[in-house]
Amino acid sequence: MSASLIGRRLSPLLACIGLLCIWQAAALVLKTDSFPTALEAIRAIPSILGDHEALLNILDSLRRMVIGLVLAALVSIPLGLMMGRSRAIASFFNPLLMVVYPVPKAALMPVIMLWLGVGDVSKTLVIFLGVSIPIIYHSFQGAKAVEEKMLWSGAAMGLSAPQRMFRIVLPAALPEILTGCRTGLVLALITMVTSEMIARQNGAGNILFNALDMAQYETVFAMIIIIGAMGIVLDAAFEKLRARLVRWSEPDVDIPVSFS
Repeated sequence: MSASLIGRRLSPLLACIGLLCIWQAAALVLKTDSFPTALEAIRAIPSILGDHEALLNILDSLRRMVIGLVLAALVSIPLGLMMGRSRAIASFFNPLLMVVYPVPKAALMPVIMLWLGVGDVSKTLVIFLGVSIPIIYHSFQGAKAVEEKMLWSGAAMGLSAPQRMFRIVLPAALPEILTGCRTGLVLALITMVTSEMIARQNGAGNILFNALDMAQYETVFAMIIIIGAMGIVLDAAFEKLRARLVRWSEPDVDIPVSFS
């Protein structure tokens, strides 16, 4: 393994350590109860993860996040591919997406709660809505970039339109689709926490805000670290999977894990 590759893989870890050092120094200078030091927050993490109820809350959050992301992918990828290959479908859905895109999905949570209550369904639906548009967009761009000659060749070989979509368009657009899914993964985490802060029944966001209400600031910052670590680990795992699935589309070199 080359020194440059080792440096690229260590740089995210060094950045995290640097951030913790800045946090520690700032907290020692400010000396306020509402801003604990990094060491105090880190010491609170084992008690959270060792609490059975808190651990179940975090697992509930991850379950909702995964369900929302998977449902979004199942709906958004086919829709994006069809939009990329059909001007009529794109013309119909583009204006709708342009209207929906700027609306913060968490702002829909109160309305959804009125219709569906404060349970898993409403939170999963908000995650689904927050994740869908980037996956649709990247699927659309990937399908649109497929060369017409490839589709003509498939038609000449006797492939039907659905077969061309599945055997030509989908594989060719896969790198762009997975980029959209990676973006959706990060948005799913953000939307998950936000929805749980609004509908405070259970989940990681609920733990965070309950600790804030009770002035348990070490727990608040410890939960922020835990949520951040969840994002880093999930993003790194998905990037490894993405790199394996689309290795054929990239240069034949070692691919570092990205924590962006």
